[in-house]
Amino acid sequence: MKAIVKRICIYPKDIERITGKSYRQSTRILKAIKNSNNKLDNELVTIEEFCQYTGLKIEQVEPLIFG
Repeated sequence: MKAIVKRICIYPKDIERITGKSYRQSTRILKAIKNSNNKLDNELVTIEEFCQYTGLKIEQVEPLIFG
């Protein structure tokens, strides 16, 4: 039986898939989320932080990320 692995961090490719924006625009969104949460460049953004920033519900986002 396979274990289902769920990530807690979000990447530009995920944002691209969710929003339909380009990869470059997705990196800008990720940077804006980091700035609004006072995170350093090397810190990761969680899916929850992305949802809070965009106003989307986590139930809508998870199927798009995890398939």
